Amino acid sequence: MLLDDASAEFNDFFERHYAELSRLAYLLTGESDAADDLAADALVALWQRWDRLRSADHPVAYARGVVANMARARIRSAVRERRRITLFWTRAPERTDGPDVAAVLDVRAALARLPFRKRACVVLRHAFDLSEKETAVALGISVGTVKSQTSKGMAELEGALGARAAGELVAGRRNR
Repeated sequence: MLLDDASAEFNDFFERHYAELSRLAYLLTGESDAADDLAADALVALWQRWDRLRSADHPVAYARGVVANMARARIRSAVRERRRITLFWTRAPERTDGPDVAAVLDVRAALARLPFRKRACVVLRHAFDLSEKETAVALGISVGTVKSQTSKGMAELEGALGARAAGELVAGRRNR
Protein backbone atom coordinates (compact mmCIF):
# COMPACT_ATOMS: atom_id res chain seq x y z
CA MET A 1 0.00 0.00 0.00
CA LEU A 2 2.87 2.40 0.79
CA LEU A 3 4.30 1.90 -2.70
CA ASP A 4 0.90 2.72 -4.22
CA ASP A 5 0.71 5.95 -2.18
CA ALA A 6 4.26 6.88 -3.20
CA SER A 7 3.49 6.14 -6.85
CA ALA A 8 0.36 8.26 -6.74
CA GLU A 9 2.21 11.14 -5.04
CA PHE A 10 5.04 10.98 -7.55
CA ASN A 11 2.59 10.81 -10.45
CA ASP A 12 0.88 13.94 -9.12
CA PHE A 13 4.26 15.66 -8.68
CA PHE A 14 5.21 14.68 -12.24
CA GLU A 15 1.97 16.00 -13.71
CA ARG A 16 2.25 19.32 -11.85
CA HIS A 17 5.94 20.05 -12.46
CA TYR A 18 7.15 18.32 -15.63
CA ALA A 19 6.31 21.24 -17.96
CA GLU A 20 7.98 23.75 -15.64
CA LEU A 21 11.12 21.63 -15.34
CA SER A 22 11.24 21.23 -19.12
CA ARG A 23 10.91 25.02 -19.60
CA LEU A 24 13.71 25.57 -17.09
CA ALA A 25 15.94 23.11 -18.95
CA TYR A 26 15.15 24.86 -22.23
CA LEU A 27 15.95 28.31 -20.88
CA LEU A 28 19.21 27.08 -19.37
CA THR A 29 20.42 25.12 -22.40
CA GLY A 30 18.64 26.82 -25.29
CA GLU A 31 17.97 23.38 -26.77
CA SER A 32 14.35 22.35 -27.16
CA ASP A 33 15.25 18.74 -27.94
CA ALA A 34 17.35 18.44 -24.80
CA ALA A 35 14.83 20.14 -22.52
CA ASP A 36 12.34 17.26 -22.39
CA ASP A 37 15.15 14.73 -21.98
CA LEU A 38 16.70 16.68 -19.11
CA ALA A 39 13.34 17.08 -17.36
CA ALA A 40 12.61 13.38 -17.78
CA ASP A 41 16.07 12.38 -16.56
CA ALA A 42 15.69 14.65 -13.54
CA LEU A 43 12.33 13.10 -12.71
CA VAL A 44 13.80 9.60 -12.99
CA ALA A 45 16.48 10.65 -10.51
CA LEU A 46 13.80 12.08 -8.24
CA TRP A 47 11.74 8.89 -8.43
CA GLN A 48 14.77 6.90 -7.30
CA ARG A 49 14.94 9.08 -4.17
CA TRP A 50 11.21 9.69 -3.82
CA ASP A 51 10.95 7.86 -0.49
CA ARG A 52 13.16 10.58 1.05
CA LEU A 53 12.01 13.52 -1.09
CA ARG A 54 8.28 13.08 -0.65
CA SER A 55 8.51 14.37 2.91
CA ALA A 56 10.92 17.21 2.11
CA ASP A 57 9.82 20.80 2.60
CA HIS A 58 10.53 21.82 -1.00
CA PRO A 59 10.82 18.86 -3.38
CA VAL A 60 10.24 21.10 -6.41
CA ALA A 61 13.23 23.25 -5.40
CA TYR A 62 15.32 20.08 -5.26
CA ALA A 63 13.96 19.12 -8.70
CA ARG A 64 14.97 22.51 -10.12
CA GLY A 65 18.45 22.01 -8.71
CA VAL A 66 18.70 18.59 -10.34
CA VAL A 67 17.64 20.07 -13.69
CA ALA A 68 20.13 22.95 -13.30
CA ASN A 69 22.96 20.53 -12.51
CA MET A 70 22.07 18.28 -15.43
CA ALA A 71 21.87 21.31 -17.74
CA ARG A 72 25.27 22.50 -16.53
CA ALA A 73 26.77 19.07 -17.23
CA ARG A 74 25.18 19.00 -20.69
CA ILE A 75 26.50 22.47 -21.52
CA ARG A 76 30.01 21.57 -20.36
CA SER A 77 29.92 18.38 -22.41
CA ALA A 78 28.70 20.27 -25.46
CA VAL A 79 31.42 22.89 -25.08
CA ARG A 80 34.09 20.19 -24.90
CA GLU A 81 32.60 18.46 -27.94
CA ARG A 82 32.49 21.72 -29.93
CA ARG A 83 36.12 22.40 -29.12
CA ARG A 84 37.08 18.96 -30.41
CA ILE A 85 35.05 19.41 -33.58
CA THR A 86 36.47 22.86 -34.35
CA LEU A 87 39.94 21.35 -34.35
CA PHE A 88 38.96 19.41 -37.46
CA TRP A 89 36.01 21.17 -39.10
CA THR A 90 34.74 24.66 -39.61
CA ARG A 91 31.37 25.27 -38.09
CA ALA A 92 28.36 25.94 -40.31
CA PRO A 93 26.34 29.04 -39.43
CA GLU A 94 23.53 28.42 -36.96
CA ARG A 95 19.96 28.78 -38.12
CA THR A 96 16.63 28.94 -36.38
CA ASP A 97 13.76 26.61 -37.09
CA GLY A 98 10.57 28.43 -37.97
CA PRO A 99 9.69 32.07 -37.58
CA ASP A 100 10.59 33.82 -34.35
CA VAL A 101 10.47 37.37 -33.09
CA ALA A 102 13.80 39.16 -33.42
CA ALA A 103 13.69 40.36 -29.81
CA VAL A 104 13.27 36.80 -28.53
CA LEU A 105 16.28 35.73 -30.54
CA ASP A 106 18.28 38.64 -29.14
CA VAL A 107 17.34 37.69 -25.57
CA ARG A 108 18.16 34.03 -26.17
CA ALA A 109 21.52 34.96 -27.66
CA ALA A 110 22.28 37.34 -24.80
CA LEU A 111 21.29 34.69 -22.23
CA ALA A 112 23.49 32.13 -23.98
CA ARG A 113 26.49 34.46 -23.59
CA LEU A 114 26.04 34.70 -19.81
CA PRO A 115 28.08 32.34 -17.65
CA PHE A 116 25.93 29.48 -16.37
CA ARG A 117 25.40 30.70 -12.78
CA LYS A 118 24.38 34.21 -13.88
CA ARG A 119 22.08 32.75 -16.55
CA ALA A 120 20.49 30.35 -14.05
CA CYS A 121 19.90 33.15 -11.52
CA VAL A 122 18.40 35.50 -14.14
CA VAL A 123 16.18 32.77 -15.61
CA LEU A 124 14.90 31.52 -12.25
CA ARG A 125 14.33 35.03 -10.88
CA HIS A 126 12.82 36.69 -13.97
CA ALA A 127 11.41 33.93 -16.19
CA PHE A 128 10.17 31.69 -13.38
CA ASP A 129 9.45 34.49 -10.90
CA LEU A 130 11.17 32.68 -8.04
CA SER A 131 12.20 34.56 -4.93
CA GLU A 132 15.86 34.99 -4.12
CA LYS A 133 15.53 32.32 -1.43
CA GLU A 134 13.81 29.84 -3.79
CA THR A 135 16.49 30.46 -6.41
CA ALA A 136 19.23 29.91 -3.82
CA VAL A 137 17.68 26.62 -2.74
CA ALA A 138 17.27 25.44 -6.35
CA LEU A 139 20.90 26.19 -7.21
CA GLY A 140 22.43 25.25 -3.87
CA ILE A 141 23.98 28.68 -3.36
CA SER A 142 23.52 31.51 -0.86
CA VAL A 143 20.89 34.24 -1.19
CA GLY A 144 23.71 36.79 -1.41
CA THR A 145 25.19 34.92 -4.36
CA VAL A 146 21.78 34.90 -6.04
CA LYS A 147 21.51 38.67 -5.52
CA SER A 148 24.97 39.41 -6.92
CA GLN A 149 24.77 36.96 -9.83
CA THR A 150 21.30 38.20 -10.81
CA SER A 151 22.44 41.82 -10.64
CA LYS A 152 25.58 41.14 -12.65
CA GLY A 153 23.65 39.02 -15.15
CA MET A 154 21.04 41.72 -15.66
CA ALA A 155 23.80 44.30 -16.10
CA GLU A 156 25.41 42.13 -18.78
CA LEU A 157 22.03 41.66 -20.48
CA GLU A 158 21.51 45.41 -20.35
CA GLY A 159 24.88 45.90 -22.00
CA ALA A 160 24.07 43.34 -24.68
CA LEU A 161 20.45 44.32 -25.28
CA GLY A 162 20.43 47.97 -24.29
CA ALA A 163 18.92 49.58 -21.22
CA ARG A 164 15.43 49.80 -22.70
CA ALA A 165 15.19 46.10 -23.60
CA ALA A 166 16.58 44.94 -20.25
CA GLY A 167 14.20 47.28 -18.44
CA GLU A 168 11.29 45.82 -20.41
CA LEU A 169 12.30 42.33 -19.25
CA VAL A 170 12.05 43.40 -15.62
CA ALA A 171 8.93 45.49 -16.20
CA GLY A 172 7.28 42.59 -17.98
CA ARG A 173 7.98 40.43 -14.93
CA ARG A 174 6.37 42.97 -12.61
CA ASN A 175 3.29 43.35 -14.81
CA ARG A 176 2.46 39.63 -14.83
